Amino acid sequence: MPEDEPALDQDGVLTSAQATRCCGREYVRAQLTARRWQRPVRGVVVLHNGPLTDSQRRWVALLAAAPGSALAGLTALTVDGFEGFVSDRPRVVQPMGSRRPSHADVTPHWSIYLGDADVHPRRRPRRTRPARSLLDEASWSDADRRARALILAGVQQRIVRPRDLRELLTRRGACRHRGLIVESILDAVGGIQSLPELDFEMIRRRCRLPPPARQAVRRRKDGKCYLDVEWPDYDTACEIHGVPHIRVLQWEADLERANEISIGGPRLLVFSSYAVRRQQDRVGSQLRRILTRGGWRA
Repeated sequence: MPEDEPALDQDGVLTSAQATRCCGREYVRAQLTARRWQRPVRGVVVLHNGPLTDSQRRWVALLAAAPGSALAGLTALTVDGFEGFVSDRPRVVQPMGSRRPSHADVTPHWSIYLGDADVHPRRRPRRTRPARSLLDEASWSDADRRARALILAGVQQRIVRPRDLRELLTRRGACRHRGLIVESILDAVGGIQSLPELDFEMIRRRCRLPPPARQAVRRRKDGKCYLDVEWPDYDTACEIHGVPHIRVLQWEADLERANEISIGGPRLLVFSSYAVRRQQDRVGSQLRRILTRGGWRA
């Protein structure tokens, strides 16, 4: 193949037009007939006859899509180094109005936003920029928890910056989980404004729980904020963590600290800010039960 042929960096996956231009129609036909090469979908050729690697599956999905398409969501994030999440099939975003790809091993999406602001003009394979990829994947998620975890992980792994996510949201139209995504960006930053003090107070009042003796927002050196709530008369305390730690070492340190509090002080409940905002019945039930165990009577 000529050295300037773009197919050289496509991991052995070519369009039929590229293969014909590089090798000639008869040669390509002979390789396919002899089953030394394979055609996983019409219009795309793989230069071997074995199982496809993950990289080759991505290239096949992209080349089988409409012109102007790009890898998207978790597929694009994985190429950019994102870890901790997997998807069954490559995701591709196509220009709005284009035909659905005939390839079975792809999850297609459509968008009108596929300019340089959303798709990197030079990176290969062609893919959406990390902030766009992360917001897309979060908005495509069926579960709230997964959408939140994606945003937090993207910031913690330094795949994206919170300000990039905020800027992208300002020029993007309506999307699923938008409110939750905004909350998660604030939690990832770790600012005091991300802590759901009012939400916690609403739970306390709705469950008719006694007022805490002490309630203060704190910010530790590691950037994690938490709300410390204590009922000394009932030997009970709880914390609300703004950021659930994906890093194992930090998680171990938090567990150790929680154990020390329970050993030397009150019984401790720990909630995520997500739970306080969006799982209030569970939070209220657990608070009621632990206070009752400590001697409180409604």
